[in-house]
Amino acid sequence: MSLVWDGITKSGTLPEASAAIRHRLADAAERYDWTETLSLLADHADLVNTTRPDGSALFAPLHHAAHGHAPREVCAALIEAGAWRMLKNARWERPIDIAERCGHSDIVEILRPVLRRTVPLGVLTAMQHHFHAIIRGRVSDLVRKNALRLPELGPLLELSPEAEPIWFAVPGMYGGFSYQLRLDVPTPVLISESWCRVVGGSGQRHEITATGSRLIGEGFV
Repeated sequence: MSLVWDGITKSGTLPEASAAIRHRLADAAERYDWTETLSLLADHADLVNTTRPDGSALFAPLHHAAHGHAPREVCAALIEAGAWRMLKNARWERPIDIAERCGHSDIVEILRPVLRRTVPLGVLTAMQHHFHAIIRGRVSDLVRKNALRLPELGPLLELSPEAEPIWFAVPGMYGGFSYQLRLDVPTPVLISESWCRVVGGSGQRHEITATGSRLIGEGFV
């Protein structure tokens, strides 16, 4: 399954049928209908970390599972399907934070993030800031027009070092941003590649650290 950061927040950004599927998924998870939630995700695996279009809470299915005291096997199925335990909602809560707040102690352990890589929080936050600056530098108009939710780097810590890059598609760009965390170097580095597939030579590759970013390649694609 491809790793995707889904930045869609507005129904109007999507074809009507795609928006409808996301609303169905959000409706099922919100009413704690785990059978339908998992059935929909079986057919639309790329939506496992999405939130309701035009919503404000930014609850993905695993957030709803934490809030609704879902059985452990449901939480496990969502995680197996690719749900990120480090994904935050609008209140900056991870699923484990919601479960603890609601007193659902029996599912806290399964919702505890399993971090396969470690980066100090301040370093990760600074890298995310610089990454967002690169995105806005290339497509600020599309970010504003579509009210895109820009990638958070926390979920990268759940991935193994061998994991493929995450893809962040930008509606209207005819392309997007691929990004990957590297820790096999002296300091943590995020490598971002971005391009518009209908514009020859539009590719740019950036190296991002806690202290800033630099362009290290361009003209590909």
